[in-house]
Amino acid sequence: MRILVVEDEKKIASSIGRALKDSGYLPDLVHDGEEAWFRAGTEDYDAIVLDLGLPKLDGLTVLKRLREAGTQVPVLILSARSAWRERVAGIDAGADDYLAKPFYVEELVARLSAILRRGSGAATPVLSARDLKIDTRRMLVTRAEKPITLTSLEYRMMRYLVTNKGRIVPQTELQDHVYASEAVPDSNALEVLMNRLRKKVGSDMVVTRRGLGYIVEDVA
Repeated sequence: MRILVVEDEKKIASSIGRALKDSGYLPDLVHDGEEAWFRAGTEDYDAIVLDLGLPKLDGLTVLKRLREAGTQVPVLILSARSAWRERVAGIDAGADDYLAKPFYVEELVARLSAILRRGSGAATPVLSARDLKIDTRRMLVTRAEKPITLTSLEYRMMRYLVTNKGRIVPQTELQDHVYASEAVPDSNALEVLMNRLRKKVGSDMVVTRRGLGYIVEDVA
């Protein structure tokens, strides 16, 4: 799942990026409000981690513009401003959660995961489709209670498809959420990855809708 991290302090941004990667996410890091506004408006993200104190364009303005433009992507605000008025302003502008600096990256990942779960209707860190389960906290995948070892790319692919179960996911969308934005895989890389994944989870788990994309259905 792709996460846009907007933080002008590069050490903090890098720390967040590493923690998100370790948890199976695909973070893109930007360091000012103008680039954040551009990237959020032109690329498809599952969530945004947004610092308020940004150069060029402050985080609150970025958030207001996104909501005014109709963008519903979940947003977790970060700020050294711990006054309750700042938190209220962020929530009123459309933020889904607020985390004051300094913070532990483990808490950030947990809060972000909770936001994403709420958006997909999941009440726990465990995603499921039929007899396949994904424990997103421990990055463990099982089917019929048997563990399945996946690579990081295979895990991202399976997690995104299960998060969007019941919906056909176009190839271009899936590619964006599996590979880093700067990576340009071979034209058949996604199909090769899908074949590897199917061998591990079962060929029946992911259905190809020719000309449309892939779908994980919650019924056999």
